[in-house]
Amino acid sequence: MEIKQLYNSLYQTILEEHRQVFEQQDLSHLESFIDLINNHARIFVIGVGREGIAARSFAMRLMHLGKEVHWIWDDTTPGMNDKDLFIAVNGSCDIGHINFVLEQGKKAGTKIAVVTGSPSGKAAKIADFCLFVPAAVYNGKDPVVESIQPMGNLFEQHLFMLFDMTVMIMEKLLGISHDEMAARHRNIE
Repeated sequence: MEIKQLYNSLYQTILEEHRQVFEQQDLSHLESFIDLINNHARIFVIGVGREGIAARSFAMRLMHLGKEVHWIWDDTTPGMNDKDLFIAVNGSCDIGHINFVLEQGKKAGTKIAVVTGSPSGKAAKIADFCLFVPAAVYNGKDPVVESIQPMGNLFEQHLFMLFDMTVMIMEKLLGISHDEMAARHRNIE
């Protein structure tokens, strides 16, 4: 198969996979997730690997919305308390060191939200809230939209779009403009 044919076949299949995930997303759960974020001034975020990169980009955009946001792995991250929200992206829900950190957050009284493609895993049992993204994840165990892509590609890609859409929904709900968000962007580049 030549590259052009393979390229066309791949992009059409991948777009179809994402369409299916968007259509299967439980919007009442997404609305609850947005409410959780809106009801907390201070938010902590954790994730690893490619899904962690999507989580970190989400943390950045939440800061642009005006939230106080801390990335768990930064040395300047403060302690948590019962007024905070802790968002963990844990595709399989069974990433051991993330689950350990979630347990520590639970001990601190923090509200915990897990974003996952496998809600039957351990992290979902620790969490107060679980946002199920029905996309194939690496080592997932739950029924999801299957993918021709390797490992957790579909879940990881979909997170970027879902998180960006979440931020745009929040932007509208909070009456925040693109210019207000841009004013919070790092200005020393």
